[in-house]
Amino acid sequence: MKAIYKKEVRGYLTSMIGYVFIFFVLLVYGIYFAYVNIDNAYPEIGYTLQYVLFIMLIGVPILTMRVIAEERRQKTDQLLLTSPLKIEHMVLGKYLALECIFLIPVAVIALCPLILRQFGDISLPMAYTAVLGFFLLGSAQIAIGVFASSLTENQIIAAVICFIFLFLSNVIEGISGFFSQTALASFVVILVIILALSLWIYSLIRNAIVTAAVAILAEGAVIIAYVLNSTLFEGAVQNLLGVFDLSGHLDAFTNGILDVTGIVYYLSAAAIFLFLSVQLVKKRRWN
Repeated sequence: MKAIYKKEVRGYLTSMIGYVFIFFVLLVYGIYFAYVNIDNAYPEIGYTLQYVLFIMLIGVPILTMRVIAEERRQKTDQLLLTSPLKIEHMVLGKYLALECIFLIPVAVIALCPLILRQFGDISLPMAYTAVLGFFLLGSAQIAIGVFASSLTENQIIAAVICFIFLFLSNVIEGISGFFSQTALASFVVILVIILALSLWIYSLIRNAIVTAAVAILAEGAVIIAYVLNSTLFEGAVQNLLGVFDLSGHLDAFTNGILDVTGIVYYLSAAAIFLFLSVQLVKKRRWN
Protein backbone atom coordinates (compact mmCIF):
# COMPACT_ATOMS: atom_id res chain seq x y z
CA MET A 1 0.00 0.00 0.00
CA LYS A 2 2.88 2.35 0.81
CA ALA A 3 4.35 1.91 -2.68
CA ILE A 4 0.97 2.62 -4.30
CA TYR A 5 0.54 5.69 -2.11
CA LYS A 6 3.97 7.11 -3.00
CA LYS A 7 3.46 6.38 -6.71
CA GLU A 8 0.09 8.15 -6.78
CA VAL A 9 1.27 11.18 -4.81
CA ARG A 10 4.28 11.52 -7.10
CA GLY A 11 2.00 11.20 -10.12
CA TYR A 12 -0.29 14.02 -8.96
CA LEU A 13 2.59 16.30 -8.04
CA THR A 14 4.43 15.75 -11.33
CA SER A 15 1.35 16.38 -13.47
CA MET A 16 -1.04 19.31 -13.76
CA ILE A 17 -4.09 17.60 -12.22
CA GLY A 18 -3.04 17.97 -8.60
CA TYR A 19 -1.88 21.56 -9.04
CA VAL A 20 -5.01 22.56 -10.96
CA PHE A 21 -7.23 21.18 -8.18
CA ILE A 22 -5.25 22.94 -5.45
CA PHE A 23 -5.12 26.20 -7.43
CA PHE A 24 -8.84 26.49 -8.12
CA VAL A 25 -9.92 25.49 -4.61
CA LEU A 26 -7.62 28.10 -3.09
CA LEU A 27 -8.49 30.68 -5.76
CA VAL A 28 -12.22 30.47 -5.11
CA TYR A 29 -11.75 30.34 -1.36
CA GLY A 30 -9.30 33.25 -1.46
CA ILE A 31 -11.72 35.45 -3.40
CA TYR A 32 -14.58 34.89 -0.96
CA PHE A 33 -12.28 35.05 2.06
CA ALA A 34 -10.98 38.46 0.95
CA TYR A 35 -14.46 39.78 0.22
CA VAL A 36 -16.54 38.26 3.03
CA ASN A 37 -14.12 37.89 5.93
CA ILE A 38 -11.63 40.71 5.38
CA ASP A 39 -13.45 43.46 3.45
CA ASN A 40 -16.74 42.98 5.32
CA ALA A 41 -15.08 41.99 8.63
CA TYR A 42 -17.17 38.83 8.93
CA PRO A 43 -15.61 36.57 11.59
CA GLU A 44 -17.19 33.20 10.64
CA ILE A 45 -15.04 31.21 8.24
CA GLY A 46 -17.68 28.50 7.82
CA TYR A 47 -19.84 30.88 5.81
CA THR A 48 -16.98 31.30 3.33
CA LEU A 49 -16.36 27.55 3.06
CA GLN A 50 -19.92 27.01 1.82
CA TYR A 51 -19.07 29.07 -1.27
CA VAL A 52 -16.26 26.64 -2.11
CA LEU A 53 -18.65 23.69 -2.41
CA PHE A 54 -19.50 24.45 -6.03
CA ILE A 55 -15.85 24.25 -7.12
CA MET A 56 -15.62 20.86 -5.39
CA LEU A 57 -18.35 19.61 -7.74
CA ILE A 58 -15.93 20.18 -10.62
CA GLY A 59 -12.58 19.77 -8.88
CA VAL A 60 -13.17 16.37 -7.28
CA PRO A 61 -14.26 14.63 -10.54
CA ILE A 62 -11.19 16.03 -12.32
CA LEU A 63 -8.88 15.00 -9.48
CA THR A 64 -10.23 11.45 -9.14
CA MET A 65 -11.16 10.55 -12.73
CA ARG A 66 -7.85 8.86 -13.55
CA VAL A 67 -7.17 7.09 -10.25
CA ILE A 68 -8.44 3.64 -11.37
CA ALA A 69 -9.77 4.30 -14.87
CA GLU A 70 -6.30 5.17 -16.16
CA GLU A 71 -4.94 1.85 -14.87
CA ARG A 72 -7.62 0.03 -16.84
CA ARG A 73 -7.04 2.09 -19.99
CA GLN A 74 -3.30 1.44 -19.99
CA LYS A 75 -3.84 -2.23 -18.95
CA THR A 76 -1.48 -1.73 -16.01
CA ASP A 77 -4.29 -2.87 -13.72
CA GLN A 78 -3.58 -6.43 -14.88
CA LEU A 79 -0.18 -6.23 -13.19
CA LEU A 80 -1.83 -5.13 -9.97
CA LEU A 81 -4.61 -7.71 -10.18
CA THR A 82 -2.15 -10.57 -10.70
CA SER A 83 0.26 -9.41 -8.00
CA PRO A 84 0.08 -10.59 -4.36
CA LEU A 85 -0.99 -7.06 -3.39
CA LYS A 86 -4.41 -7.01 -1.73
CA ILE A 87 -7.08 -5.07 -3.62
CA GLU A 88 -8.05 -3.32 -0.39
CA HIS A 89 -4.50 -2.01 0.00
CA MET A 90 -4.37 -0.86 -3.61
CA VAL A 91 -7.63 1.11 -3.40
CA LEU A 92 -6.79 2.49 0.03
CA GLY A 93 -3.32 3.58 -1.13
CA LYS A 94 -4.84 5.47 -4.05
CA TYR A 95 -7.46 7.03 -1.81
CA LEU A 96 -4.89 8.17 0.76
CA ALA A 97 -2.85 9.76 -2.02
CA LEU A 98 -5.91 11.75 -3.09
CA GLU A 99 -6.50 12.72 0.54
CA CYS A 100 -2.89 13.94 0.72
CA ILE A 101 -3.47 16.25 -2.25
CA PHE A 102 -6.74 17.49 -0.74
CA LEU A 103 -5.01 18.20 2.58
CA ILE A 104 -2.80 20.82 0.92
CA PRO A 105 -5.59 23.38 0.29
CA VAL A 106 -7.22 22.40 3.60
CA ALA A 107 -3.96 23.19 5.42
CA VAL A 108 -3.79 26.60 3.74
CA ILE A 109 -7.43 27.27 4.63
CA ALA A 110 -6.64 26.31 8.23
CA LEU A 111 -4.21 29.25 8.41
CA CYS A 112 -6.93 31.78 7.57
CA PRO A 113 -8.52 31.92 11.06
CA LEU A 114 -5.10 32.89 12.42
CA ILE A 115 -4.95 35.70 9.87
CA LEU A 116 -8.41 36.93 10.90
CA ARG A 117 -7.36 36.86 14.52
CA GLN A 118 -4.86 39.63 13.78
CA PHE A 119 -7.76 41.96 12.88
CA GLY A 120 -10.16 41.21 15.73
CA ASP A 121 -11.85 38.59 17.86
CA ILE A 122 -12.63 35.25 16.26
CA SER A 123 -13.72 31.93 17.73
CA LEU A 124 -10.97 29.48 16.76
CA PRO A 125 -12.91 26.36 17.90
CA MET A 126 -15.84 27.44 15.73
CA ALA A 127 -13.56 28.14 12.77
CA TYR A 128 -11.69 24.86 12.96
CA THR A 129 -14.90 22.91 13.43
CA ALA A 130 -16.00 24.33 10.07
CA VAL A 131 -12.65 23.35 8.51
CA LEU A 132 -13.06 19.81 9.92
CA GLY A 133 -16.53 19.53 8.39
CA PHE A 134 -15.23 20.74 5.04
CA PHE A 135 -12.41 18.17 5.15
CA LEU A 136 -14.82 15.34 6.01
CA LEU A 137 -17.17 16.37 3.22
CA GLY A 138 -14.29 16.47 0.74
CA SER A 139 -13.09 13.05 1.93
CA ALA A 140 -16.52 11.55 1.26
CA GLN A 141 -16.65 13.21 -2.16
CA ILE A 142 -13.21 11.83 -3.04
CA ALA A 143 -14.37 8.32 -2.09
CA ILE A 144 -17.30 8.79 -4.49
CA GLY A 145 -14.82 9.85 -7.16
CA VAL A 146 -12.75 6.68 -6.60
CA PHE A 147 -15.92 4.62 -6.96
CA ALA A 148 -16.86 6.42 -10.19
CA SER A 149 -13.37 5.84 -11.58
CA SER A 150 -13.65 2.12 -10.83
CA LEU A 151 -16.79 1.85 -12.96
CA THR A 152 -15.14 2.58 -16.31
CA GLU A 153 -11.82 2.84 -18.11
CA ASN A 154 -12.75 6.18 -19.69
CA GLN A 155 -11.60 9.14 -17.59
CA ILE A 156 -14.18 11.53 -19.03
CA ILE A 157 -17.04 9.15 -18.29
CA ALA A 158 -15.68 8.64 -14.77
CA ALA A 159 -15.59 12.42 -14.23
CA VAL A 160 -19.15 12.81 -15.54
CA ILE A 161 -20.44 10.00 -13.30
CA CYS A 162 -18.74 11.55 -10.28
CA PHE A 163 -20.11 14.99 -11.12
CA ILE A 164 -23.64 13.58 -11.43
CA PHE A 165 -23.32 11.86 -8.05
CA LEU A 166 -22.04 15.01 -6.35
CA PHE A 167 -24.51 17.31 -8.09
CA LEU A 168 -27.46 15.14 -7.09
CA SER A 169 -26.20 14.95 -3.52
CA ASN A 170 -26.22 18.76 -3.40
CA VAL A 171 -29.72 19.22 -4.82
CA ILE A 172 -31.31 16.14 -3.25
CA GLU A 173 -33.20 18.26 -0.72
CA GLY A 174 -34.91 20.15 -3.55
CA ILE A 175 -35.62 16.92 -5.43
CA SER A 176 -37.31 15.40 -2.37
CA GLY A 177 -39.78 18.28 -2.40
CA PHE A 178 -41.20 17.04 -5.73
CA PHE A 179 -42.46 13.84 -4.10
CA SER A 180 -45.63 13.61 -2.07
CA GLN A 181 -45.25 12.70 1.60
CA THR A 182 -48.26 10.38 1.54
CA ALA A 183 -47.78 6.71 2.43
CA LEU A 184 -48.99 5.48 -0.98
CA ALA A 185 -46.60 7.69 -2.93
CA SER A 186 -43.67 6.60 -0.79
CA PHE A 187 -44.70 2.96 -1.17
CA VAL A 188 -44.70 3.18 -4.96
CA VAL A 189 -41.40 5.06 -5.11
CA ILE A 190 -39.68 2.51 -2.84
CA LEU A 191 -40.88 -0.35 -5.06
CA VAL A 192 -39.43 1.42 -8.10
CA ILE A 193 -36.13 2.00 -6.29
CA ILE A 194 -35.92 -1.69 -5.37
CA LEU A 195 -36.53 -2.63 -8.99
CA ALA A 196 -33.79 -0.24 -10.16
CA LEU A 197 -31.35 -1.63 -7.58
CA SER A 198 -32.17 -5.16 -8.71
CA LEU A 199 -31.31 -4.26 -12.30
CA TRP A 200 -28.01 -2.79 -11.09
CA ILE A 201 -27.25 -5.95 -9.12
CA TYR A 202 -27.95 -8.02 -12.22
CA SER A 203 -25.52 -5.89 -14.24
CA LEU A 204 -22.85 -6.78 -11.68
CA ILE A 205 -23.44 -10.50 -11.10
CA ARG A 206 -25.25 -11.51 -14.32
CA ASN A 207 -27.32 -14.05 -12.39
CA ALA A 208 -31.04 -13.75 -13.13
CA ILE A 209 -32.12 -16.24 -10.44
CA VAL A 210 -30.28 -14.50 -7.59
CA THR A 211 -31.38 -11.08 -8.80
CA ALA A 212 -35.02 -12.16 -9.06
CA ALA A 213 -34.90 -13.74 -5.60
CA VAL A 214 -33.49 -10.56 -4.06
CA ALA A 215 -36.07 -8.39 -5.83
CA ILE A 216 -39.01 -10.62 -4.83
CA LEU A 217 -37.91 -10.83 -1.20
CA ALA A 218 -37.29 -7.09 -0.92
CA GLU A 219 -40.50 -6.02 -2.61
CA GLY A 220 -42.47 -8.68 -0.72
CA ALA A 221 -41.14 -7.32 2.59
CA VAL A 222 -42.11 -3.77 1.58
CA ILE A 223 -45.62 -4.85 0.55
CA ILE A 224 -46.15 -6.74 3.82
CA ALA A 225 -44.94 -3.76 5.84
CA TYR A 226 -47.28 -1.43 3.94
CA VAL A 227 -50.27 -3.73 4.51
CA LEU A 228 -49.53 -4.10 8.23
CA ASN A 229 -48.77 -0.44 8.95
CA SER A 230 -48.97 2.02 6.07
CA THR A 231 -48.22 5.01 8.34
CA LEU A 232 -44.56 3.93 8.40
CA PHE A 233 -44.29 5.07 4.78
CA GLU A 234 -45.45 8.66 5.36
CA GLY A 235 -42.54 10.90 4.37
CA ALA A 236 -40.35 7.83 3.79
CA VAL A 237 -39.09 9.11 0.43
CA GLN A 238 -37.92 12.37 1.97
CA ASN A 239 -36.16 10.46 4.76
CA LEU A 240 -34.58 8.07 2.25
CA LEU A 241 -33.33 10.84 -0.03
CA GLY A 242 -32.05 12.75 2.99
CA VAL A 243 -29.49 9.98 3.50
CA PHE A 244 -27.77 11.12 0.28
CA ASP A 245 -27.65 14.81 1.26
CA LEU A 246 -23.89 15.22 1.68
CA SER A 247 -23.75 18.98 1.93
CA GLY A 248 -26.69 19.11 4.36
CA HIS A 249 -24.56 17.65 7.13
CA LEU A 250 -22.02 20.46 6.70
CA ASP A 251 -24.39 23.07 8.12
CA ALA A 252 -23.82 22.01 11.73
CA PHE A 253 -20.05 22.23 11.31
CA THR A 254 -20.16 25.68 9.70
CA ASN A 255 -22.26 26.87 12.64
CA GLY A 256 -19.53 25.74 15.03
CA ILE A 257 -21.26 22.56 16.20
CA LEU A 258 -19.07 19.45 16.42
CA ASP A 259 -21.73 17.10 15.09
CA VAL A 260 -20.83 13.50 15.95
CA THR A 261 -23.63 12.29 13.70
CA GLY A 262 -22.11 14.22 10.81
CA ILE A 263 -18.66 12.77 11.49
CA VAL A 264 -20.04 9.23 11.50
CA TYR A 265 -22.06 9.99 8.36
CA TYR A 266 -19.08 11.24 6.33
CA LEU A 267 -16.78 8.45 7.51
CA SER A 268 -19.47 5.87 6.73
CA ALA A 269 -20.08 7.33 3.27
CA ALA A 270 -16.35 7.21 2.49
CA ALA A 271 -16.09 3.63 3.80
CA ILE A 272 -19.11 2.43 1.79
CA PHE A 273 -17.90 3.86 -1.52
CA LEU A 274 -14.37 2.55 -0.97
CA PHE A 275 -15.84 -0.87 -0.19
CA LEU A 276 -17.87 -0.76 -3.41
CA SER A 277 -14.74 0.24 -5.33
CA VAL A 278 -12.86 -2.72 -3.88
CA GLN A 279 -15.67 -5.09 -4.87
CA LEU A 280 -15.70 -3.80 -8.44
CA VAL A 281 -11.94 -4.25 -8.78
CA LYS A 282 -12.15 -7.72 -7.22
CA LYS A 283 -14.86 -8.64 -9.71
CA ARG A 284 -12.48 -7.85 -12.57
CA ARG A 285 -9.72 -9.90 -10.90
CA TRP A 286 -11.89 -13.02 -10.80
CA ASN A 287 -13.20 -12.40 -14.31
